[in-house]
Amino acid sequence: MFLPHIGLSELEDECFSKILPKAVTMFESMIKEILDQVGGLSSQNTELCALLRNILQAMMQIIDALSSCVRHIGTLEEAPDLDAIRSLPTCILKVLKETFQHCKESEVVYCGRLSLVADLLQGLFKEAYSLQKGLLELLDRVSLDSSAPEEEVSDIVAVIHNLLDICSIISNLDIALHANTWKFLIKQSLKYQSLVEEHLHHGDISNSLCDNLLASFNNCVELAEQIKHAGLQEATQSPEYKLFQKTAKMCRFFANTLVHYIKEFKFFLTKYCNCYHQLYLQIISKFPPSLCAPTLPSALSMELNAAALVPMDALLLQLLPLRPFAEFVLQNDLRSAPDHELPRCLLLLSVLDQLASQPEEVLQLWYTGSQFSEETPRLPLYQALFTSFRRCYPERRVPVLLPGVMMKGQAQVPVTLHKHICVQLCASVAALPPVYFPVLERCLFDTVLQPDTQTALLATDVWCFTARYGTAELCLHHVLLVAQLVKSCTTECYQSAHLGLLFKRMVFLMTPDHQTELVAHFPPSEVENLAVWRHVLLRALSQDARHRVEADIINLTQRALTDWQNGGYKLGQVDKVNTVLFLLLAVVRVQSPPEEQCVLSAMRITTQLWLRMCPDQVQTHPVLQCTLQLLLSISAILVKNIEPQVICQAVLCVDNVVSQKCADQLQLAALEFLSSLGKIFVPSDSQNQILPRLSSLFAVLLADRAWLLQQHALEAFSQFAEITNHEEVISQSLSVEDTKTKVVNYLSKTVNAQEDVESRLQRLKLETAVIEQHNERLETTEENASNELSAEAAAGSEPSPKRARQEAGSEDEYSRYIQTAESALKALQALANIPAPPPQWLEPRLQELQTLIAHISTAKPTT
Repeated sequence: MFLPHIGLSELEDECFSKILPKAVTMFESMIKEILDQVGGLSSQNTELCALLRNILQAMMQIIDALSSCVRHIGTLEEAPDLDAIRSLPTCILKVLKETFQHCKESEVVYCGRLSLVADLLQGLFKEAYSLQKGLLELLDRVSLDSSAPEEEVSDIVAVIHNLLDICSIISNLDIALHANTWKFLIKQSLKYQSLVEEHLHHGDISNSLCDNLLASFNNCVELAEQIKHAGLQEATQSPEYKLFQKTAKMCRFFANTLVHYIKEFKFFLTKYCNCYHQLYLQIISKFPPSLCAPTLPSALSMELNAAALVPMDALLLQLLPLRPFAEFVLQNDLRSAPDHELPRCLLLLSVLDQLASQPEEVLQLWYTGSQFSEETPRLPLYQALFTSFRRCYPERRVPVLLPGVMMKGQAQVPVTLHKHICVQLCASVAALPPVYFPVLERCLFDTVLQPDTQTALLATDVWCFTARYGTAELCLHHVLLVAQLVKSCTTECYQSAHLGLLFKRMVFLMTPDHQTELVAHFPPSEVENLAVWRHVLLRALSQDARHRVEADIINLTQRALTDWQNGGYKLGQVDKVNTVLFLLLAVVRVQSPPEEQCVLSAMRITTQLWLRMCPDQVQTHPVLQCTLQLLLSISAILVKNIEPQVICQAVLCVDNVVSQKCADQLQLAALEFLSSLGKIFVPSDSQNQILPRLSSLFAVLLADRAWLLQQHALEAFSQFAEITNHEEVISQSLSVEDTKTKVVNYLSKTVNAQEDVESRLQRLKLETAVIEQHNERLETTEENASNELSAEAAAGSEPSPKRARQEAGSEDEYSRYIQTAESALKALQALANIPAPPPQWLEPRLQELQTLIAHISTAKPTT
């Protein structure tokens, strides 16, 4: 009533500053009185009920009086200066916070007696709602210029922070009020950006936006699952569906608001990049193909996608230039939660996709990794992507499926994670500025040398694309480098296998002239180059290059066999024979039929070796088991050309070895050989020696409990049975009912009981830990070898000299040498049992050995 009689210039000093703080104090005392008295409230206690209702009505009167103040100021023609009403927003916001907090806690405060005051609480909330709306409209008319005094800037900052507190209170009270409060908060922050940006609690604001976004998103997911389970996905007018749409709208609002806020204040938000990273992972993890994503109807999934997933790309675009974000995402030792490994991989892919439109400094930030020791360590983007893919073991095994690339005239089909990443990586390589190719090549090389084979295969795919995408000369350079590294691997290890796979693939990409140059660089006629050619599929070579390589290998094999024969078939020379046999296998394994001369040479070599195979010696010496394995694989290819007596010798040898416990790879080679015997007809004079043993071998191998060997045995037996003329072998092999049932089930493609999806996922997660430990153990064991190869690749030419032997513990040394001596003596004993007379020099040498053993026994250690 008296406000109209006070001038605007006097309102603050004469009225608001004196009265409003007392009104706030009175309002707070009323709430305190309610909290103190409400414990005795009941329908029988009418006096207390009336008291509390009177207090609530008095609170509504205070709010109404404050609304009158706001309305009065709003009727003035010109917008007031903030200084002229500075107590009004401050006091109103305090009252609003108390009111909304009281309404929010009403169920707890009034317990089961809420119905006695519910009408007044509802009225109180409506009055507060109206008061806030009027205040925000009034504040929207206020303007500060760049020369505003510090007090007014502080007042605006206080308003923004108070509104933030109110947002945290009303988040579950009213969707519209919550959204409008946030809109005004952000609007004021941007309106006075230059004035307030250094004073705002940016962390509180952005964290609150993240929390609200995540809460609304999780509510959306829960509502969508409830709608699905209730079968209401088609009932778009149902209350549940409408609530889902409202919640999705809020989710989209918070996502877009967060993106906008980061865009405007990004350089004040660098400390909170971890929060944004975790938010991104949590949201992505709820969408396919994540293993923990719920299965939702397509309509609901599309709305959820538009509300949360689409804004994530915009969020990422704002975060890309921020060094702390890159440093966090590209941490070398960053371990995500198991459910976040795939989302992290997809995040890195999104970064890769968005980098194409970024300036040079952003490319350098992500592509190069940390360059100096004083920098926070970070991996190059490509290395981080390969590392992340390696950790997605369950997703690779399931396998999860992602959208494939759209192609003209073809429908989009889902693809595996491997293929999806491979396509994205190759597209990135095609657009990669040349300055970053050395970093890419280093990442590819390091990934090929790590122990996870599928990750190495992914790097191989990308490397082959890189070589093919460039010039033929670049491809030649890569092939020669990899060939040199393959040659440097002097032992069997996972690095050798992975490099060999890469080399095998790259040879296919070479021009015929460059293949000839490769042959000239690494002549197969030289023993030291055999490690290179053992990895080459000869059908990849041009006709001229292939003929030269085949001729060199056959000549070298024959020479090695002759040397072994002339040296008295010494066990120490068998390794050399095995090396050339591996290459001979590559020669006879070419896709097109080998030339007649090649077959004859291979037959002659194979026959010589089969006649030297002694089952007892094979059981004793692993090196001879390797020889037998190679012989079986070669003989399986040349079986139609092998003489019956040689086949008889081979079956006899296999029967003796398989009847004892032997290595899995030897059993697999035996199955390959046995299967091939279905292609030939055994002469009648040899049938009694071969066919019963053949039945016995199949029966033993089909009964093996190891699932991998059992599967190969079933495949080999079915192939044999399909083409053989000796049907009696089939029935004799299946004399045991259990074996017969296995074969029948296999041939009829009967599927055994399958584990449910949840059990399979749990098993894969358990396997993940075991495989990671195994790979880490491999990396630790062979780290030095990888480092040497890396250094050699950097040098790009000659292999480094062999390392000096590391001194082992004395006990290990004794153990190793005594085992070697025992093996040699057992082999000598086996030779002595052969009817042929021993050489004359044997007895004197044995006496010398006895003397040496006596000296060793009586020797005293020197100090």
